[in-house]
Amino acid sequence: MTRVYPNASFNAGSDAISMTAPKLLVADDHKREAVLTVWKKSLLFNCNGFTVFDGKGDLVYRVDNYMEGNKGEILLMDATGKPLLTIRRKKMSLGDSWLVYEGETSVNPRLSVRKSVNILNSKCLAYVSPGSTNNRNNNIMYEIEGSYSQRCCAVYDDKRRLVAEIKRKEAVGGVAFGTDIFRLLVQPDNIRTDYAMAFVILLDQMFGSSRRCST
Repeated sequence: MTRVYPNASFNAGSDAISMTAPKLLVADDHKREAVLTVWKKSLLFNCNGFTVFDGKGDLVYRVDNYMEGNKGEILLMDATGKPLLTIRRKKMSLGDSWLVYEGETSVNPRLSVRKSVNILNSKCLAYVSPGSTNNRNNNIMYEIEGSYSQRCCAVYDDKRRLVAEIKRKEAVGGVAFGTDIFRLLVQPDNIRTDYAMAFVILLDQMFGSSRRCST
């Protein structure tokens, strides 16, 4: 069977997967497209979350147990468990809206993400604006289009440049992957890779299995 996590090994006697030489993307990696493999599975057994690997098979991002406890808050961490982004459901708002903060702070959000309800533009899934601003004020940073259930999505910036994509992972050795394992392609010059991963998490909240579990 093809391994989803080529540089990972199971640690006997432990409830976690131990990773060899985990690392974040380094400066040289930012000069070219980042191709990440996203696995909709937590490193911790019996927990919900995501595990993300780079093109070399090294762990770069993780989300563990985010459906437990406060369902309105999700933490994106690096390979070592350091908090990178906190994603919180926006209170007292109409529709499905979320705020994205740096680290574990709860002030000065960097991004505001709102699920699209525009029936005239059915291919649009969500809008991203800076800070806590309202997406209707013509200040959209990114627009996400496509079908998350089919793992076929595109993220465009305000100049309609493609900055990130979600794609099905190609079959290897005749073995096809399900929708829980897919690709995230990111153009680092135009968007941060952790922001792109935050969009994946939020699409899963809005359109994926996480939405069904939380209702």
